[in-house]
Amino acid sequence: MKTIWIIAKRELATFFDSLIAYIILGLFLGFSGFFTWLYGNDIFLVGQATLRVFFNVASWSLFFFIPAITMKMLAEERKTGTLELLLTKSITDRQLILGKFLGSVLLVCIALLATLPYVITVSNIGDLDNGGTICGYLGLLLMSTAYTAIGIFASSITTNQIVAFMTALLIGLFFHIIFGVLAQNFTGSLGQLFQSLSLQSHFESISRGVIDSKDLVYFLSITVLGLYLGEWSLSKRHFA
Repeated sequence: MKTIWIIAKRELATFFDSLIAYIILGLFLGFSGFFTWLYGNDIFLVGQATLRVFFNVASWSLFFFIPAITMKMLAEERKTGTLELLLTKSITDRQLILGKFLGSVLLVCIALLATLPYVITVSNIGDLDNGGTICGYLGLLLMSTAYTAIGIFASSITTNQIVAFMTALLIGLFFHIIFGVLAQNFTGSLGQLFQSLSLQSHFESISRGVIDSKDLVYFLSITVLGLYLGEWSLSKRHFA
């Protein structure tokens, strides 16, 4: 665990050293703030103490920003040759994957913490549903862990950061949109299957304040599968 934590801190420091963290945080707060408070969804005009608009906007913002965070994780290490050097220092593939995953999730946590002024402001408008708010943030965090795992897997299969970004976005597109659309166009067991694969339906369920074990298992399964595939992809170098 100590090694994983060291790698995570190194990744987090790299984000802030290269200004990537500041750009991502600025864009995330800019997008979520603009669409939450101003464009078409002015909370002050609506007059309701709710953060549902923010959670919806934040889910779309993170859908695009997380692939940008993870695209260089392993792709750049492979391209520059530092991956092999790193893995010769008694670091296992799993520790490397988990360390990079933890570093990315910590950056997302910082971004979400930076939106706490939204909660304070909205709570001053009226009686804010604290349970729904906590569940909304939990849904964003679970969604972020799933997309981070997918992004790390995408970054593990290429040396090109743009390819890693597009691959993560394409995989995420299926979970974020396509499975939901297919669920609406199919009936029976096939429709239920697509509905169960739709990340948006699980996220919306949690953001409404309903914590179901099925939703937790869903997000945990995608996260574990993404990390496993990333580790598997790294291990293939032993047979190259």
